[in-house]
Parts: sequence; structure tokens; C-alpha cells
Amino acid sequence: MSKDPVAPAGFRIAVASGKGGTGKTTVATSLAMVLAEAALPAPVVYVDCDVEEPNGHIYLHPQRTHCREATILVPHIDTERCDLCGVCADVCRFSAIVPLPQEMLLFPQRCHGCGGCTLACPRDAISEVPRPIGTVERGTTDTAHWMQGLLNIGEPMAPPLIRALLQDIPKGHIAVLDAPPGTSCPVVTTVRDADAVLLVTEPTPFGLHDLRLAVDMVRELRRPVGVVVNRAGSGDEGVYSYCRDAGVPILMEIPDGRDIAQQGAHGEPLVRTRPELVPHFRRLYDQLRDLAQVPPLVAMSAAPASTGAVDVPEATSLSAPMPLEPVPGAAPRKEPLPELAVISGKGGAGKTSITASLVSLAGRSVIADCDVDAADLHLLLRPRIRHRAPFSGGSVAVLDAALCTSCGTCYQRCRMGAIVPPAHASDPYQVDSTACEGCGVCVDGCPSGALSLQPSVNGERFVSDTDFGLMVHARLGVAEENSGKLVSWVRGEAARRVTTLDAFHVSDGPPGIGCPVIAALTGVRFALIVTEPSMSGIHDLRRALELCRQLGVSAGICINKADISPALSAQIEAEAQTLQVPVLQRIRFDPAVTQAQIHAQPVVLFSQGPAAEDIRSLWQRVQEHLT
Repeated sequence: MSKDPVAPAGFRIAVASGKGGTGKTTVATSLAMVLAEAALPAPVVYVDCDVEEPNGHIYLHPQRTHCREATILVPHIDTERCDLCGVCADVCRFSAIVPLPQEMLLFPQRCHGCGGCTLACPRDAISEVPRPIGTVERGTTDTAHWMQGLLNIGEPMAPPLIRALLQDIPKGHIAVLDAPPGTSCPVVTTVRDADAVLLVTEPTPFGLHDLRLAVDMVRELRRPVGVVVNRAGSGDEGVYSYCRDAGVPILMEIPDGRDIAQQGAHGEPLVRTRPELVPHFRRLYDQLRDLAQVPPLVAMSAAPASTGAVDVPEATSLSAPMPLEPVPGAAPRKEPLPELAVISGKGGAGKTSITASLVSLAGRSVIADCDVDAADLHLLLRPRIRHRAPFSGGSVAVLDAALCTSCGTCYQRCRMGAIVPPAHASDPYQVDSTACEGCGVCVDGCPSGALSLQPSVNGERFVSDTDFGLMVHARLGVAEENSGKLVSWVRGEAARRVTTLDAFHVSDGPPGIGCPVIAALTGVRFALIVTEPSMSGIHDLRRALELCRQLGVSAGICINKADISPALSAQIEAEAQTLQVPVLQRIRFDPAVTQAQIHAQPVVLFSQGPAAEDIRSLWQRVQEHLT
């Protein structure tokens, strides 16, 4: 283990993954434990930045010592001063203030806390008040220090809480940041200032697809990056070939093992189950320190990753409506068929594999893939794209260096950390587009007119054919936000198709409980929550059920890999009975599921094994709840 001194600012390692369920938290907690026991020249702190579904405490068993409420500043209007001029609504780019004839209507959960309305009000009628969004917690474990953020259920935006959490990290510490899954704004907020990034993947087509997205995201942020391959030996060689061709070093492999899965389900840290891995984690730290000294490569591609589809036509106009094509002779329905949303409190529970199998059993379907940040459903359904178009869900500040006087007004007004000061006083300021939320506060205050807001292309949207029906899907661009808006487009387009097509309507939802999931669940009649028998699965299931309750969505539960821990499966069923939520099916662990992924098929078409049999039973029960 290297004894090099740690800089006064500390050293931050972000552990991330393109999707959930790859073992990211398993790796992050074990890395923090090993480093804390290694007598390094600085204290070690594990920081759980997956604020929607933090699970690190399940492995580390911390004693909480501090808890503070995290807030975001939102406007408060003094009705005696307000003359209803509407300037505040004009400058708000998020529609958090709406003018009515007799009042200014506030929508606090839409507010990004930019302060633009307060600065713009000509009557000084707007002040700012704190609105709680979650908590920042600290504590100690037997080894490392521990911190986590916990987002309030129903709160759409995770980045403000992640920023508050990162600001509380003590200076001079070695911090292991357990990032959220995916490649959108919560991950970017976590990874942006890390000294090195460790991506955890698995050797499957799902793992490869999401690793590509994650590598592009990290390179867009110009961070050094290495890879850990979890469950090595359980899949194919695609991940290894990609890393070799892309110049991404594989720093460590973790073997596949049922004992690891079973012990991990009960909260046993990986390095306690497999102590022979401790030296590998020690070397991993030295490798990451070495990577941090090497200038990182830039992103391989600025475009969204491949959708995995074939026969791609030219993109349609951004404003052109995508044509409706009803089934010949089918009469339009007065009411759309009930929509089934398949969600999971966390990624990696098997949600997408189960969705693909349900679609293949249903026959003719309209499929909405709402997991726009790390979409994998296309890998199993192999869509043939009919129409594609860019998606623009917001704006980004653009600076004209020739007009910039380096006055610093933009830097002083920006609360998002998106304005980068120059190295020399005479140089122009710069805009970090990955941090910009398009609030326009810098634009409104620039005295020289050097800044403007320009529409940002956040991704692509698609309508495709599959062997099982029509598929509406999208791909959020690397390091982009507005995933909730893109999810809303996917659902809306799918709903329009269902009104004219005699088809089963299913949505593959995003993981977590934040903005994308809220957009995927709002207005849904019934949600199928896929969970697994683990302490983390139970924790995330509880939060997903509470979100469904808040949104008025009926829910049923499917326990995937139920026989990994019969005791925890029984606990899930007992809690579900208390909450009067039906458990629709137990699905047995079956290696054929991974093999079906490798062969790009839904498991019910690939195998006649136990998982396929259980999913067929699940489909019968799902239909009973939709009719």
C-alpha cells in the first residue's frame, strides 16, 4: 500500500456504474473498509451519494452521530408588496411561478433555487425561504467514517441534496463516493470533482451497453477512469474487448459466486465473505492514485449511445409529429387500455428482463421504455426504428468570449457552479455545460450581453417496430438532465398509440424514486414492483411502495431470485401482507436469465426453465389486476 501523503484537499474516489445492480455499493463499501484498516495518512469516509436509494448503511452498520435537514431556497411572495407585474414568472425558466389574475401561483417542487425571481422583482416583494428536500447524516463504523444523503420521498430533484452532502465532507479525508446509477445529472453532480472514477460492470450485454455510456460520461467530465468487473466468468467477453479497444484499464475482477450473493443479501460485506480479496482492494487504491496523475482522455463520442437497433432512417424534424399507424380495421378506443408500469426501487433487480418476457407473452403490445438514462430493453426486443428525432428539454448558457469583460457578475449570481472563473483576470469566464441547469440567472444579469440561453439537445427519441408490437423509447444524452421531461414524452407518445391500437400497454420504468420515476408513475393505475430478497432490496421496496402510495398508484410485488434467501422472501411477503399489497409471484434463481441476455432474447422464449415458468404464472396474475 502506497504511503504517499494525501493532499490537504483529500482524495475523492467516485464508484459508479451505468446501471444499478452491478455491485457498485458492494465494491464501494469494501473499498472504504479496506482503506480504513490500512493505516493510510488520512481518515477514510464512505459517502453514499445514491440519495434516492442509499444502501451502504446495510453493509457498514454505522452509528449515526449527526443528522441535519438539507433545504433548497424557494421564493416567498409578500402579497402586500406584489403588484402582479409578472416579471418573476417571465424570468423563471422552470414554470415554478405562474401568474393568475389575482395572485402569483407558486409550485415549490419545480423550483431549482436559482434565485432569479428574487433578483428580478422590481418591488422587492420576493424573499427566499428554505424548503426541506432530505437529510444529510453522518456517523461512524467499526472502520471508516460514514455519510449519506436521504432524499424525501416525492422530492423530484436529487442534485441539490448531493451537493449539500459533498459540501459536508471533511477536508483532508480520503472519500469513497458511492454514486447513483446511470449517466444523468445526479451522477454528474457526484463525479464532476472526483480525483478518480471507478466503474463497476458485469460481463453481460446489459453491463457492456451501460459501461459504454458511463465511460463516455466520465470522459465528458475529463475524469480518470478504471473498471472493476464483477461476477467475472458469468457472462461473455464483450466487456473485456471493449475496455481493451477503448483504452480503459480493468483494475480488478470479482468472481461470480452464489455465496457472495447470499451473504450480500443479508448485509455481509464482500471482504468479509471473501477475505482473499483484501489485497486486491489495497492495490486498487494505488492504481487509482496512479490514474489520477495521468491526463484523462476526452469522451469517445458526444452523441447518445447506440440504441442497438438496425435499419435506422434519417432523423425527422424536431418539430414534426410522428405519424400514427393504427391496425387496419381497428376501431379507435374511447378509453386507452390500462397501463402497466414495471418499476423497482433499485436497478439490477431484473425489472427489464421481466418486462421483456411479459411483453413477449402478451402478444401485440405498445411498449414504453421509460428508463431513458440507462435503457436496456432494446437489447432484448431488438427494435427496428421507424422514426427518430432529437429531443430538446431545456436550455444551456452560452458565452461569447469576444463580448465578455470578465466582470464576474455571472460567477457571483450562479448557484449551480456552472460558471468557471478564468485563470487570469483578463481572460473571459467559461460555462460548464454539464453543471448548467438553464436557469438564465447569468444571462439576465450580464451587463455586456455576452451570455445567452440556447436550446440544448438532451438526447434522441424513437418509435420502433419489434416482434411484439410498437416500441416508444429514447436515449438521454451523456451528462444531460431533463430525464423527467423525456420520460413524459415517451409515455405520452405511447399513450397516443394505445388509443388507436388494440394492444397491451406496458412501461419499463426507471430505478429509484426521483423525477424520472415520478414522471413514469403519475396517472398509472397499477405498478408491478420487482424486488429481490436482500436487505437492500427490502429497503428500496419500502421507498417505492411509499412513492406509489403518495401518487395514488395501486401496486403488486414480484420477488425475483426468491430462493437466494427464502427467509428474506418470507419477510417481504409478511410486510406486504401487513400493507395489503399483493405478492404476485416468486421467481426462482435461474442461470438461463443471463444466458438469455447474452443471446438477446426474453427468457420465456429462450428457456423452459424455472424462471420462465414463474414469469408465465406472473403474467396470468398481472392480467387479473389490469382487468
